[in-house]
Amino acid sequence: MKVHKIIILALALCLLGCTAWFLFEKKRTSLDPQVNSGTLEFYHDFHSVHISPRTVTVWLPDGYQTGEECCVLYMHDGQMLFDSTTTWNRQEWKVDEVLGRLMADGTVKRTIVVGIDNTPERLRELLPGKIQSYMDADDIEDPAYALGDSYLKFVTEEVKPFIDSLYRPLTDREHTFIAGSSMGGLISLYALCEYPEVFGGAACLSSHISISYLKDFTDDSDAAADAFLRYVSDMMPDRETTRLYMDYGKAGYDSAYGPYQERMDSLFLSRGWDEDHYRSLAFEGHDHNETCWASRLHEPLQFLLGEK
Repeated sequence: MKVHKIIILALALCLLGCTAWFLFEKKRTSLDPQVNSGTLEFYHDFHSVHISPRTVTVWLPDGYQTGEECCVLYMHDGQMLFDSTTTWNRQEWKVDEVLGRLMADGTVKRTIVVGIDNTPERLRELLPGKIQSYMDADDIEDPAYALGDSYLKFVTEEVKPFIDSLYRPLTDREHTFIAGSSMGGLISLYALCEYPEVFGGAACLSSHISISYLKDFTDDSDAAADAFLRYVSDMMPDRETTRLYMDYGKAGYDSAYGPYQERMDSLFLSRGWDEDHYRSLAFEGHDHNETCWASRLHEPLQFLLGEK
């Protein structure tokens, strides 16, 4: 009798696993990006109890086998990562080319990339919510505007368990990283502070520390920027076990970021972070776009994923 119960339970678990697969797995569409290195797997309309559904795209390196011991890099603005022919501005991060080349050279560890698409709520979803407790109530236009905490719950409580169970990579914080640019850089640093048990490192390119132009959230961006810096000061992760990469360009929109990044650098350096755990770079002639981020993507990838 026990044997029959075990068989029935095993079949039920197998059916449950297959059901979960078919709920998420979708066929490639004509609008899906193509890659020059590795392969892409798409999970369209990935549902969440925290935020609106969106596409989650998984990039697998050439020769990847399920259960392979590899790192996982979560990246925001997933639709901008792989193929310029499918993006709104005909630019891309070139993640497959850059990471594929670095892995082929043996420069970085084998890594899966999980691209999380943005939505029309992008600015809200990538805005750290807890900075509001560091601001005066009069400086906040809409206390419900920031959805950053809900977004990170989606990443950590829904996407990561799905990736871990389906692909079976290394799941500990030492092999789990998060990266993004602009507001994506802001939320990546926030994720490192909020979930130090999940993420061992973050790459924050052209981080929008100024928090400007979010008029629906606040008319005082300086107050919001000050609040974010104070939040990071209070919630800074462990300097001995965490790696943080930050940068900005010195041209165009990025040129306004220098003073904010300098304040962030001073904060981390004053807490004793060394160059093996904190890296901050500035790039002459680089503006606020995917072409520039692609051209320097090797820097954060080597810093976070480099073979030691």
